[in-house]
Amino acid sequence: MGEQIGKGLIISGLLLVVIGILLLAGVKLSWLRPGRLPGDFVWTNASGSFRIYFPLATSLLLSLLLTLLFKIFRN
Repeated sequence: MGEQIGKGLIISGLLLVVIGILLLAGVKLSWLRPGRLPGDFVWTNASGSFRIYFPLATSLLLSLLLTLLFKIFRN
């Protein structure tokens, strides 16, 4: 039981480090920010008063990361 908790804490820590690095890199790389990835769609009307966001690439990336996370913790 203690071994599984230790493994989970290590994996959680590594995941937090990776997320932190991506967030810091996202400040300098505008295309890396969530919601602004290539494949995220934005529609604006002609006057600019109405805007629709459809974050397709962000949703797919988040789904992939959560799937991997759940597979790791399932074992």
